[in-house]
Formats: sequence, C-alpha cells, structure tokens
Amino acid sequence: MNEAADTSAKSRFHLHQVFIKDASFESPRSPEVFTWKDYRPETEIDLKAQQNVVDAEQHIYEVTLKATVTARHEDQVVFLAEVQQAGIFTVEGSSPEMLEMMLEAACPNVLFPFLRETVAGLISKGGFPQFLLGPVNFDAMYLQKKEQEAGQAGNGETESIITA
Repeated sequence: MNEAADTSAKSRFHLHQVFIKDASFESPRSPEVFTWKDYRPETEIDLKAQQNVVDAEQHIYEVTLKATVTARHEDQVVFLAEVQQAGIFTVEGSSPEMLEMMLEAACPNVLFPFLRETVAGLISKGGFPQFLLGPVNFDAMYLQKKEQEAGQAGNGETESIITA
C-alpha cells in the first residue's frame, strides 16, 4: 500500500452532535410594529464561524456558527435574532491545511441548515413573516480569508473568524 492510500484510510470526518449553544430574540417595537402601514424592514445579517478543540488526542472539535439578524424600519429596530448553532466533529488524518479548511468550511456547511431552521423559527414565533437565510458559500469565504491573510502577512495582522 502506498503512503497516500495509507493516509486516506486513516482520515475521518464525523458529526457527533448538533446543538443550540445560545439563542435570543428581541422585538422592542412590539406590539405597535404589527400595526404599522407601509412596513418595509431592511435586514442586516452578520455570520461568523469559530472552532475550539474539545479533545486534541481524539481529534474532536466544536464548531459554532453565530448569526445575528437585525431588521430595521426607518432606523428603528424591529427585531433582533441571535443564534449560536454548534456541532461536535471528529476531524482526523488530515494535513494542518486540510484540517483548517474542514473546520472553517466543511463543518459550517454541515451546520448551516440547522442554523437556518433555528433563525427562521425564532423570527416566525416572534410574529414576523417567514425569514430564510440565503445560501452561503463557506468554501469561498475560507479562500477569501486565506487571501486576506496572505495580503496581511506583510503587515503582521491576521483574522481568525470568517465573517459574511
């Protein structure tokens, strides 16, 4: 067996658990917001991914997607939904570069549908129309981050969180 085949045989990517780490919803203009005419909120979405080592020997990591959705109408906050959707993953047998890509792109891709559902549920339970987070290309975000890091390497600055 050659070395490349031996390495791939030891590689593992496994999702153990998905959970909500934190969630909150605020609607400071309720109930009056439900009586407004010509109501056209503008939404702002902030999305970040973070990862933490849970067990280095077992190659177990926690990856957390944080989403903040803020809706405003005429500079008034209509609602604010914040969710931290997390997962526990085993990522083993990869090069350091591949491990980084798995934790910052592959794991967030797995978690995103759960985050989308949680955010949509909070907002609809708050009495507002259905809100769906649009698709996110975490692979492209990761590559963009790597390009920014390469550009900042000369400046000695780096950023460790992906932001959409």
